Amino acid sequence: MDMTGEERIPASRDIVWAALNNPHVLRKCIPGCASMEKKSPTEMMATVKFKIGPVSAAFKGNVTLTNLNPPESYTITTEGAGGVAGFAKGSSDVQLREEGGETILTYTVKAQIGGKLAMLGSRLIDSSLKKVAAQFFEKLNKVIAKKAEPSEA
Repeated sequence: MDMTGEERIPASRDIVWAALNNPHVLRKCIPGCASMEKKSPTEMMATVKFKIGPVSAAFKGNVTLTNLNPPESYTITTEGAGGVAGFAKGSSDVQLREEGGETILTYTVKAQIGGKLAMLGSRLIDSSLKKVAAQFFEKLNKVIAKKAEPSEA
């Protein structure tokens, strides 16, 4: 399955880049994320609880960053196993460009799932993933807005 999107984030590209590479920020923003640990500058390990229709599972997996071009773009590759629920793997190309004091984040996601999840049907899966993406960006915008606020002395 493929998904593309664009988000306007009211912060500089450097602030957005830093947030997207901070495991603590990602843990707060990814719906159902129980843990996010940095293993190296380009690798993280995550546990995410996810429910699509009647199937729910805790996915444990690796997140790898490649094609790094800070603070403009990178590719995020994920691979996770959810026990009997199945597996999920995919990649997302992320690009950031500044426009009038804001950052335009564009993404292209390619994902594969298997096991019980794959039996649910693409419409249910697509709508669930779009909902998760919307929740992620809503939370990311809130976290970044707090970081971008001038601190009071």
